[in-house]
Amino acid sequence: MPNQKILYVTTQMFPYQEESNIGAMVNKMALKMHQDGNDVRVFMPKFGQISERKFQLHEVIRLSGMNIIINDLDQPLIIKVASLPGERLQVYFIDNEEYFKRKEFYNEDDGETFTDNDERAIFFARGVIETIKKLNWVPDVIHLNGWMASFIPIYLKTFYKNDSYFNDSKLVLSVYNEEDQPLSDSIEEKLKFDNITGLAAFKKPSFQQFVIESMDLVDVVHKGDEFLQDNLDQAFANTKTAKSEYLDSESFDKLYKSI
Repeated sequence: MPNQKILYVTTQMFPYQEESNIGAMVNKMALKMHQDGNDVRVFMPKFGQISERKFQLHEVIRLSGMNIIINDLDQPLIIKVASLPGERLQVYFIDNEEYFKRKEFYNEDDGETFTDNDERAIFFARGVIETIKKLNWVPDVIHLNGWMASFIPIYLKTFYKNDSYFNDSKLVLSVYNEEDQPLSDSIEEKLKFDNITGLAAFKKPSFQQFVIESMDLVDVVHKGDEFLQDNLDQAFANTKTAKSEYLDSESFDKLYKSI
């Protein structure tokens, strides 16, 4: 179904990450919808492994310059953009020197989890929302992929609940078997600063618990992997949100049309 505005928010995308089911799926979905005549844009974190020279990233000055307040600290938001190699499909990168210029995605060299992964996810979610508003581009569908993207429905349903900008946007959450890692217990205090309280995920905060939390806050939950891990599969079965079993990248136009 052409002429839809579709926003893909993802933690990974091929070719910026090469060996990843999420990255491969988002690449295929975005390209398919773009080639079918839809207005497609992708947002992802500018992780340190992504080569700015190789992929020809450049800063978007008119979008950069905002600050995102995380737990009462101002963090500068930098927006970079590139075209997917060989395609006229724009990919926007959320960047911040403190949060994303690191050699690894989520862990120290010794394997220990970054203690500020919670802040990085908050910054990413807020950065996407604020940048989309600054673009003055209202998506018909927001398709969320990866644990960081799961913070977006949490913010839209709480911190931004009185903001009408996204009122007509439909939210699709794809759930994948990502490696689960703990998040700092201080995340409850950090989200409380944005008047977000009472989340079930606060009991044992982790990547997966925030994905599970967001299942009840979207319009459709989709299995990004054909078979989900036990706790994710149980949460998928239990949510009252409309569900979609695993789809190949060619079938998402039907899903978007149905919501």
